Amino acid sequence: MKKLIPLFIAILILGCKIDGVSEADVHFLNGYWEITEVEFPDGSVKTYGLNQNIDFIYLENGEGYRKKLQPKFDGSFDTSNDMEYFTLTTTENEVVLHYKSDFSEWEEQLVHIDSMTFSVTNPEGVRYTYKRFEPIKIPQ
Repeated sequence: MKKLIPLFIAILILGCKIDGVSEADVHFLNGYWEITEVEFPDGSVKTYGLNQNIDFIYLENGEGYRKKLQPKFDGSFDTSNDMEYFTLTTTENEVVLHYKSDFSEWEEQLVHIDSMTFSVTNPEGVRYTYKRFEPIKIPQ
């Protein structure tokens, strides 16, 4: 039995996956996204149904921008020329988006990402969850 304890400890250590975002996955940020929910530090959640605005995110070589768009039924978008520029910093188990505009600076930690969803958390503990935007298709 004493010989099995180190084996169980080794299995436990190897079986535990550190929950984090890989730098190799940040390319999934590129594209069109719509917010699905916001979770506040007190545990309350605000969910979003149909969104009038979506975000377009472009990222290349650790730098990018986020732009607000309004989808139209013909598949095009209305937008302003405003963009939020950001840089990406990565550590062993953390990916942070650092935003800077003429009016302020802020950051968000990327806490989950895959090809269809991503979540970020701001320093106040508010978590924003997004899903890949799919345009509404109206049959003709």
